[in-house]
Amino acid sequence: MIIKNARIFDGEKFINKNTVIIEGKKIKKVMNETDLSEKDTDGQQIVDLKEMVLSPGFLDLQLNGCGGVLFNDNISKETLEIMNETNKKFGCTSFLPTLITSPDEKIEKALKLMEEIKDKEEIGVLGLHIEGPYISVEKKGIHRPEYIRVLSDEIIQKIADAGSEVTKIITIAPEKAEIKHLKILKEAGINISIGHTNATYEQCIEKKEYFNGATHLYNAMSPLESRNPGVIGFLFNNDTTNCGIIIDGFHMDYASAEIAKKILGKRLYLVTDAVSPAGTDNMTEFIFEGNRVLYENGRCFSPLGTLGGSALVMIDGVKNLVEYVHVSQEEALRMATSYPAKAISVDDRYGYIKEGYIADLTYFDKNYKVKGTIAKGNLTEY
Repeated sequence: MIIKNARIFDGEKFINKNTVIIEGKKIKKVMNETDLSEKDTDGQQIVDLKEMVLSPGFLDLQLNGCGGVLFNDNISKETLEIMNETNKKFGCTSFLPTLITSPDEKIEKALKLMEEIKDKEEIGVLGLHIEGPYISVEKKGIHRPEYIRVLSDEIIQKIADAGSEVTKIITIAPEKAEIKHLKILKEAGINISIGHTNATYEQCIEKKEYFNGATHLYNAMSPLESRNPGVIGFLFNNDTTNCGIIIDGFHMDYASAEIAKKILGKRLYLVTDAVSPAGTDNMTEFIFEGNRVLYENGRCFSPLGTLGGSALVMIDGVKNLVEYVHVSQEEALRMATSYPAKAISVDDRYGYIKEGYIADLTYFDKNYKVKGTIAKGNLTEY
């Protein structure tokens, strides 16, 4: 397949080449259309983008569900396939299915599913994000308090034994975490993320060496105050943690996102934290791990007003970054591609348009409407 006449963003910047040759599941060559030979084009499907932006496929490192399904509801390959097909409509080709606070049986089932699906990257899955149950009741958000707990030695060991190919991220509250568990998880190569936490600045510093990420910055974490810097102060005042952020206009004021961007720079990446209404147009409510959540005017919330995930899709997050957080289009795209790829160490094959990389690409028009997505070399047009 040949993609030509494109404005190519390669994961770092817009480049002065406009054509990509794809062979099988990989990017074979990035070049200019004028350098195409007859041999290059012979028998090839040729897609003319008419100067639309061509970007690496987006990576979403926190996705509870979309397309009418939730991973917590149905831990199955079928659920993941629906999520993947929905994601592609909005430029997202890779994701971490996210399991929020739930009983041990669900954690074990999710681990087993990841181990059983030998071709999980074929359906966009890079591994799990286990969000809770090792979190703070005070900052539980929509998570069910009766399930919040310090995980047993046995479950921690099972997560570690399954390894980083199965679990890419686990979200833990530092004040609840046992050092022995953090050591086991870190030694297994699993990214440990601060989230749903009421920790003090000092508690974060005490366990700083174990955490290299933060889950949905600002939300469900102790705020920055003049005499209590809290988790936000810790994240702003170190250079070791990458932070996911939800840019949907509901989880924070856009000005707060702009402040965070100026402080964190390359350590800030886009996530959706999406739930089942994302990518649908007919849902009004759903059940999220036993909690009723309403969906109205783009917002997901409990009857008491607690936010319950988002209905954001990645291309809209990119658009919001440009329009409301005032970052360049290049930087917004980096936050959806190369930054998350680096955060979970898959940037050797994802997050860039480079020769030898997986052929995961998306293209969109000037209104940020995705017109086509290529996943593992297969094109779907919208």
